[in-house]
Amino acid sequence: MASVNTNYGALVALQSLNKTSQELDQVQNRISTGLKVATAKDNGAVFSIAQTMRARTAALGSVTDGINRATSTIDVALSAGQSISDLLIQLKDKAVAGQAADLSTDQRAALAADFTALRSQINQIAGAATFNGVNLVAAGGANMSVLTSDLAGASSGRQIQSTAIAGTVPALSAYVVGNGSVVIADDSVFNLNGVAIGTVDITATMTISDYLAAVSTATGGRVSASYNQSNGQFTYVAAEAVAGTNELTITTPGTARSWLGQGVAAGAVTAASVTTTITDLDFTVDGAGALSTVTSALSLSNVANAVAAGSAIDTAMAALNTQLATLGSQAKALDVQKMFLGKLSDSIEAGIGNLVDADLAKESARLQSLQVKQQLGAQALSIANSAPSIVLSFFR
Repeated sequence: MASVNTNYGALVALQSLNKTSQELDQVQNRISTGLKVATAKDNGAVFSIAQTMRARTAALGSVTDGINRATSTIDVALSAGQSISDLLIQLKDKAVAGQAADLSTDQRAALAADFTALRSQINQIAGAATFNGVNLVAAGGANMSVLTSDLAGASSGRQIQSTAIAGTVPALSAYVVGNGSVVIADDSVFNLNGVAIGTVDITATMTISDYLAAVSTATGGRVSASYNQSNGQFTYVAAEAVAGTNELTITTPGTARSWLGQGVAAGAVTAASVTTTITDLDFTVDGAGALSTVTSALSLSNVANAVAAGSAIDTAMAALNTQLATLGSQAKALDVQKMFLGKLSDSIEAGIGNLVDADLAKESARLQSLQVKQQLGAQALSIANSAPSIVLSFFR
């Protein structure tokens, strides 16, 4: 029907053109931002996940900054400790020289002066070993707590243990059935949080090693079993188990009495800590730390005092080197953790990119297609708008 009041063709063409324009705006936005999900309007679920992961990477960055500060503080302490260790070597040299009985009064006085000067430098070094207001080697400090993770880590689950087997303790290669005190009924059913998740069918030739593997297979890896060779005790751990009295149970419907149901004790596996403590040390003379034997009372005034001074310095050197080794190990552990956090942050950022980044090559091709489609849509709308003019020819 020809009508000048309603132009259906123009309406359809306009709707098509509007849709093309919306898609074109979307593509242009993706190209300009590089993101296919830039706001919650684009995809609310993906945007929420991405924001959560962005918060995680920001938190990991803060943790890494804290580890860097702690590492720098430890490095300063190690530098001071190494310098003090070098001073102790020089003090030892002076003490040994002072043990010579043929020294004149002037020579002994010169050695004593050098000894005192070197000893006084120890406290100067220890007092100056400060970074960011923290000194780990001067008396009167405090232990430094370092945040090593943004999460405490999920608990490893709940565990139950069998009663230890008295008498013969079978080896992993021994039969489960009919060996010593080990008697397991057929069809051991594992229940997690009140729901049966797997059954292990015990056979007469099944070894303990086979049984441990069967537990993991039957439960789809949701329960793992281990065996203590020293006492014959089995331990079962379920990472998904919730706190309660029946979070993980093992039933044996068979007629034989099973050790699996005897003396079961439940307990939570401890979660990982998010902090580590760097112990405050004392590398000062007359202090209570590694150099406690190196006091201001040491002297080289005679052979006996020189011998005593040498012994005191040996004791201090041994204690100092031990503490420096411990401090170095803690610094190494922080470096390892920092490296892990860096890899973790990179992996999370890559995951965010997989969720929200736009495929620019694909969007470029789509842009060209939509631009052609928009031009065709505009042409179609122009043709549809001119259609009512044909009505004029009916009245000529």
